[in-house]
Amino acid sequence: MARWYIIHAYSGFENKVKEAIIAEAERMGLSQLVEDIQVPSETVTEVKRGKKVQVERKTMPGYVLAKLGLNDDVYHLVKNTPKVSGFLGVNGKPQAISETEASRYFGAAEAAAAEPRKQVSVDYEIGDSVKVLEGPFASFNGIVEELDFDKSRVKVSVSIFGRATPVELDFEHVELSK
Repeated sequence: MARWYIIHAYSGFENKVKEAIIAEAERMGLSQLVEDIQVPSETVTEVKRGKKVQVERKTMPGYVLAKLGLNDDVYHLVKNTPKVSGFLGVNGKPQAISETEASRYFGAAEAAAAEPRKQVSVDYEIGDSVKVLEGPFASFNGIVEELDFDKSRVKVSVSIFGRATPVELDFEHVELSK
């Protein structure tokens, strides 16, 4: 019976590890024992240089979840895969996780896939000097006063006729001053 295991991989190589295990399992004729391999990730929106960009971000960097019918051959296949440190477990022995625990990692990923999260990251923060890109204040410089991630808005203090005036703009309408 196949159970879920957590494999510790080098950070940044999770997808390569997944592909290598699948390819090696096929080569060795063990495909039926390697049921599923997942790299838990989510899609988030980031603002880079004034543009909204969809980015795939790993929710468990350095780890890969695999549903395996674990025997000696499968254990050695995974252990000898390049960029794999080993299984998560006690005293070097692989520790299976429950179906419920595994679905918790995928439930979040499935929910994010069904409705991309409204999480946005920006390359400026409160107190930074920014330049307005669009709208009536285009080319004005100002200081970031507030960031509202729920509404994807930023409040910038712009100097108009020598007076600081707060202006509320979309995240993508400002960029970090150089």
